Amino acid sequence: MAERLVGKPAPDFTMETALGDGTDFGTASLSDYKGKWLVLFFYPLDFTFVCPTEITALSEAASTFKDLKTEVLGVSVDSKHSHRAWINTAREDNGLGKLNFPLAADLTKSVARDYGVLIEEEGVALRGLFIIDPEGELKYQVVNHNDVGRSVEETLRVLQALQSGGLCPMNWKPGDKNLSVK
Repeated sequence: MAERLVGKPAPDFTMETALGDGTDFGTASLSDYKGKWLVLFFYPLDFTFVCPTEITALSEAASTFKDLKTEVLGVSVDSKHSHRAWINTAREDNGLGKLNFPLAADLTKSVARDYGVLIEEEGVALRGLFIIDPEGELKYQVVNHNDVGRSVEETLRVLQALQSGGLCPMNWKPGDKNLSVK
């Protein structure tokens, strides 16, 4: 049976990354994001068809995430070298082009497994997206079939709802009032 992650400390990780500018490598650990909000998202594989639509859309929204004091980190089971090659491939050639966040390499598949998104028999991750608060608590998760891309707008809406600090009714949008408890 699957274990609940929301409301618990986010599973720890350290992974090698390809930096979004395509020039260098780095590492990313959960502790690097202490004191910040983090949108951590998993995608199946580099050089596929749905994944670049999501990754580039998230990259294009990077300034909005930054305004919300939120970092973004993409993860797949590909190597940091594959990530860098994909970043350095033009969008019109099924590449990503430069990104505004790094892509992490989960070669051992341990991080995807810890977050409950690994398809063991295929060795790839489902499309999982997690929002982790500045204290490291996992506040939100959505996991969907690999045939369907996610929504940047919905991710931003949920992030802002979580950051509002109150009770948010269905279809809450930034600027709406939170529910009051009497």
